[in-house]
Amino acid sequence: MKINSAEFIESIYDLRTLPKSVLSEFVLVGRSNVGKSSLINVICNKKKLAKVGSIPGKTRQLNYFLINKEFYIVDLPGYGYAKVPEQIRAGWRKLVEDYISDRANVNMVFVMIDARHDPTYLDELMVSWLEYYEIPYAIILTKSDKISKNKMEKQIYRASKIVNNDDLCKDYIPFSIITNEGKDEIMNLIDSALNNEFSNSSSDEDSDED
Repeated sequence: MKINSAEFIESIYDLRTLPKSVLSEFVLVGRSNVGKSSLINVICNKKKLAKVGSIPGKTRQLNYFLINKEFYIVDLPGYGYAKVPEQIRAGWRKLVEDYISDRANVNMVFVMIDARHDPTYLDELMVSWLEYYEIPYAIILTKSDKISKNKMEKQIYRASKIVNNDDLCKDYIPFSIITNEGKDEIMNLIDSALNNEFSNSSSDEDSDED
């Protein structure tokens, strides 16, 4: 897939103001400072499309980016930053949970984990939650340039231990904003998901005509 256009649309603080759209949404989740904004900038070839926060845990909204005018990338608030008050963390958690569980447009979720560290309890909780709601996802291991290939293999294995449904987990992708490793794999996964959605929609329409 080639990205011809990418633009920031809006920030959502209240789910009642979500875009009235039928376009697919590909969602980024992960701990604060895992590199969600950087990933958006790399795959869209725009250095400043998504603002990289200087203070981890500061983002408190859903950020919508329209890609090729055919699908959205949605950047969710990061989780797990210790210095954020519990009351605020609880508010973010509800926003994220209500969005993912209720939003029919969600096509796939990218669970982003820093490859230098083992998956945390919160990462495991997110994966378990996605599986409970039967939402397809892929695990993105960021900052892959910071570790050796042997270490990466071990981290992929450790990430696989938090997965209980291999059908829902579509891939494990090492990713680096320095080397662009994983960029093509992410875009191919999005392209495949969109094509499957189109095929399913066409099949449904054919069935309705019978």
